[in-house]
Order: sequence, then structure tokens, then C-alpha cells
Amino acid sequence: MTVLGMISGTSHDGIDVAVVDFTLDEGNVLHGTVRHTASPAYDAALRARLRSTLPPAEIRYADVCELDTLIGQAFAGAAASAAAAVGGVDLGCSHGQTVYHWVDRNRALGTLQIGQPAWIADRLGVPVISDVRIRDIVSGGQGAPLVSLLDLLLLAGLTGRAAALNLGGISNITVLQQAGRHAPVAYDVGPANALIDAAVLAADPDGPGYDVDGRIAATGTVRGDLLAELLGEPYYALTAPKTTGKELFHAGYLAEVLSRHPGIDATGADHADVVATLTALTARTVAAEVRSHNIDTLVVSGGGWLNPTLRAMLAAEMPEVALRSSAELGAPVGAKEAIAFALIGWHTWHGLPGSVPSCTGAGRASVLGTVTPGAGPLRLPAALQAAPSALVLDAGN
Repeated sequence: MTVLGMISGTSHDGIDVAVVDFTLDEGNVLHGTVRHTASPAYDAALRARLRSTLPPAEIRYADVCELDTLIGQAFAGAAASAAAAVGGVDLGCSHGQTVYHWVDRNRALGTLQIGQPAWIADRLGVPVISDVRIRDIVSGGQGAPLVSLLDLLLLAGLTGRAAALNLGGISNITVLQQAGRHAPVAYDVGPANALIDAAVLAADPDGPGYDVDGRIAATGTVRGDLLAELLGEPYYALTAPKTTGKELFHAGYLAEVLSRHPGIDATGADHADVVATLTALTARTVAAEVRSHNIDTLVVSGGGWLNPTLRAMLAAEMPEVALRSSAELGAPVGAKEAIAFALIGWHTWHGLPGSVPSCTGAGRASVLGTVTPGAGPLRLPAALQAAPSALVLDAGN
């Protein structure tokens, strides 16, 4: 079965797309061949409009409606290009664009992803699964990190104490079960690129919006006083499962922290120091969680892995930990989350839960998402009786 997975993450820079051929063998191992990946950028005007509506901004229903349509159309265009590249797909699974994740006292109460899936289903002519987070929240979970389903299956064959780390706008970690002693756990660690991007954008609104190849951070000096205050954020002390996003770690958050350091010229002479400090914040918070679980192998994905300065800081913070790219296991670092949603789509289509309760905090595992029919009658296959025990990914040709 060929499944298209799509997501736009907390960096809000574009749409990550992956097309995966899935087959289940008699040993209950799922095999996936990654046939196509892409990351088309949002149109500059659409990205600017989206950013202008994110927290802490207040918006109108008209903004939500219009963005839901425009982002849905952008997803549909990306989906059509991907499907054409492989000669068609059987199913789509779109995470869409998160614009708000409602969390109160470390409990998720609701979530909103936009990008109307009917545009995608109409363009592809096949069913599309969407709105995948809310069922886990209804079941008492955080609705995140859903990528833990992929992490647990993909890392199942690794020895030692292994974990998966994704460095997107927010960093999240999945820690595997070890010798039956503990259930797997997954949660959001804190900002990965979110605050770095905010600092870069504030200094250069017309620039790329991120620290290209970590060059800015590489020329800066970590400011100890600023780092110490950033590390005092109460979120880091919360127990897992927990989730966060740009509802907390946004440009206004950074501006408020910097206002207490009037001697730092964040958009001028001290800009590189601020970016270096925020990069160190990501490395320090990740390292603290990795050490708390006695991890010896960390499989890393996400845009942050492509930042050499952040990679060097992570290695310096955790010299005892083997850092591996998710690409070594068949999941390209920039496409792992899109692959995860293709996997969730496959599970939903076959009547299988896509959430891992010990990772999201839910009271039960849930089949995720809603289905928008394609061009023909909707015919679901018979539900599978057992979920796959492992996943073997092949990056294809």
C-alpha cells in the first residue's frame, strides 16, 4: 500500500512530504520503502500571514477560515506533486499545520490543526486521513508526541539504552522500553529551533528566518547569565508526559526574557551571542533529559540536526552518548515526521491504534484521525488483528 504523509511543523516554513510503500510480512514486521520525499516551502506571503496570526496574536474567525483554505490548497499542491512523482498513491495522511495546542496545568484540553483535507482528497482522488491528534486528547493524552509510534517500531532492533530525538521547532524525545522494566516514554523537551528562529527573524525580517548552517551561533559567545535565566523556565521541571509549542516558546517570550537584560543588543552588536545562547539552551535541555534516562545511543532527526553548531554543542554536552542520524535507519532527517504520519495513516486505514498511551499519557490507545473520502466510494479493508512488531525502512533509490 502506498501512503503519502504530510506535515508542516512548528517552524512554519513549509510542508514536509513522504511517500512510503508499506508491506506486512508473515512475521508481523512492517516494511516501508521511502519512494519520495520533498519539503516545498510555503509561499512567502502565506508564511508571513500565518506567522502574523500565531500566538500571542489575536485573530478573527475569518483569518482561521481563510488560512484553513489557503494552507489546504498548498498541501494539495504538494501532495499532487509527490503523487505524480511516484505514479499515484492509495491513501493520504495530513497532519496539517498546528496553530494552537491548548494546554492548561500540563494537561492538553484541545488542539487545532488547519489545512482543509478536502482540497487534498479532491486533488488526489484518494481518501485522506487528518485531524490525528484530538482522539488522543479525548482519551486523556497530550496529543503528542505522535511520532513515538514510528520511533518505537524503527528503533526496536537497537541494543543498549536507545532513544530518538527530533529537533524541529520544538525538540521531542522517545525513550524505548528497556528489558521490560519500564514502559516507553515520549515528551516534548523544549525549544529546538523555535527561539533561535525568532531571534534570527527579529534581527533580519527579510532574511531566511533561521541560522543557516549554524553560522551565526558559531561566531557568538554563550552568555551565561542569559542562559541561566532561560534554563529557569518552569516547563523544564514538569514531569512527563508533557507537551509544549509556540504557545509558550514564541517571539514574545524571547523578547520578555531579553527585556530583563538591557545590556544585550539582541538585534545588533550582540545578536550572534543571543543566537549562540539559544543554541546552547537547546543542547543543554536535551542533554539533561538524555542523561536522566541513561541513554547511550541517540538517533536524531529534524532540521536541527543539519545545524553543525548545534550538533557540536550536543556532542560536547553528551560525550558518552553515540549520536546517530535517523537516515542510518532509513528515515531521512528532514522527512522523519512525514514518514511518521504516513505510518499513522497506514495504521488508521487498517483499524489499528496510532497512539502509544505511555508516551502521550492517554488512558487507552486510539485509532487516530478522521477520513475524508476520495473520488470513489469509501471502502475500508478488514481491520488487522495485531499491530506490527517492528518497522524496517528502506530509503529507496
